[in-house]
Amino acid sequence: MRSGERSRRNAVALPVQTRIGHRARIGYSLGSLVTGSFTTVPGLLLLPYLTDTLAVPGAIAGVLVLVPKVWDVVFNPIAGRLSDASLVRRGSRRPFLLGGGIGVAVLFAAIFAHPGFGSTPLDAGYVLVAYLLCATAFGVFQVPFNALPAELTDSYGERTRITSWRMGFLSVAVLLSGGGAPALAHGVGGVAGYRVMGVAVGLVILVGVVLMVLGLRGAPVGRLRPGAQTWRELLVTMRRWRSFRTLVLVYTLQALGLATLLAGVNYASRYVFGDPGVQTWLFVGFVLPALVTMPLWPRLGRRWGKLWGFRAACVAFGIASLGLSAALVLPLGVSFVFVALAGVGYAGIQVFPLAIMPDLISAEEERTGETRAGIAAGVWTGSETLGMALGPGLFGLVLGLGGYVSGVDGGVVAQPGSAVIAILLGFSLLPGVLVMLGFPLLRREVLEP
Repeated sequence: MRSGERSRRNAVALPVQTRIGHRARIGYSLGSLVTGSFTTVPGLLLLPYLTDTLAVPGAIAGVLVLVPKVWDVVFNPIAGRLSDASLVRRGSRRPFLLGGGIGVAVLFAAIFAHPGFGSTPLDAGYVLVAYLLCATAFGVFQVPFNALPAELTDSYGERTRITSWRMGFLSVAVLLSGGGAPALAHGVGGVAGYRVMGVAVGLVILVGVVLMVLGLRGAPVGRLRPGAQTWRELLVTMRRWRSFRTLVLVYTLQALGLATLLAGVNYASRYVFGDPGVQTWLFVGFVLPALVTMPLWPRLGRRWGKLWGFRAACVAFGIASLGLSAALVLPLGVSFVFVALAGVGYAGIQVFPLAIMPDLISAEEERTGETRAGIAAGVWTGSETLGMALGPGLFGLVLGLGGYVSGVDGGVVAQPGSAVIAILLGFSLLPGVLVMLGFPLLRREVLEP
C-alpha cells in the first residue's frame, strides 16, 4: 500500500469546536511574543546597525537585509507541507512550533553578537549568515502558527476573536520590543548595547515559545485530513484559488508598507524630528493606539463584515501617512496625532486579513478533502516575509537615492537636505501608498473560496 493511501486511510475526522477555551486562546496568542519580536526589532534596528555600526553603505545594507527573506519565500511553502505531514502523522504541529521557536531565540541573539572580525565585509557577511539561519527557523515556527486558527475552531466569529486576541498580544510584544530594544541598545551604547539587546530579545522569544506550547497542550485540531500527495496538486490548488491569491497579494503590499515605515523610524527620529530619543515615543505613539483599538475592529467586522472593516482600516492608515508626510513643518504634537491614527489603521489591517484567511482555508479543505492549512500558511508566511524584507531594502534604496551619508558607532552624521526629504517620504508617504495599493483589490470575491 502506498504511503499516500495509508495517509488517507489513517486520517480521521475529529470533532471541531465553535468556541475554544481561554487557555488555548491565550496560549496561542502568546506566540505573538515570537512573531512580534522577530518582525519588529530587525525592522527597526538591523538596517541602522549595519549602516551606522558596521559602516555598510545604505544600498548594500538593504540587500543584506533582503536576502534571507527571499530565501524564506522559497522555504516557507516547503515548511508548510512538512508541517501538514507532521499533523497527519502525529496529530499536532507542536514539534515545529517548539523547534522553530527555540531556534529563533538562539539565532536572534547571534545576529547582533558582532564577533568583530575587523573587516566590514566579514562582519557584514556574519550578520547575513546569522540572519539567514534565524529567518529559516522563524519560518519553521510561523508557518504552523499561522495555520492553527483554521484548525482550532470552525466558527467564523470565533476566528475573528482569536485573531483579535493574537493581535492584542502582538501589539504588546511590538510595544515592548519596539520601545525596549532601541532603548536598551542605545542605553548601553555601541556594539555592547546591540549584544545585550540581542540576548534580551532572544530570552523574550524563548519565554513566548514555551508558554505557547504549554497553553496549546490538549487543544483541538479540527478535522484531521490527509495531506496533498504531490506538489502538482498544490500548484493546481493555488492556481485556481483566486480569493486566497488576492488576499495574499493585498497582505504582501501592506507588509511591505509597514516594514518600510518601521525601517524609517530610527532615521526619522534623528533627522526629521531631530532627537534620537523620539524613536521610542514614535513607537509607543504608533503601537499604543493599535493596542487600545484592537478590540473595536472585530466589533466593526461583526456589524459591517470583515471586508468593510478591512477597507476602513486601509483608509485610516492612508490618511495618517499623508498627514505625516508634512512632519517637517508640523508641530510635533500634530505629527503624533497622525502617528496615532496610523496605529489605529495598523490594528485593522492586521486583524482582518488574518481573520479572513482561515475561512478560506476551511472552505478549500472541505472542497478538496485534504489538509491545506500548512501549505496555505506557508505561502502566506513566505509572501509576508518577502514584504517585510523588501521594506528595509526599499528604504535603503531611498536612502541611497537621497544621498544618505553612512557612519560608525551609531552617531548622528550631518546629512544633505535631499537625504532628510528622502527619509521623511520613505517613513510616511511611501508606506501609505503601498497600503492603499491593495484597496482596489478588496472586493467581495476575496471572501469567496
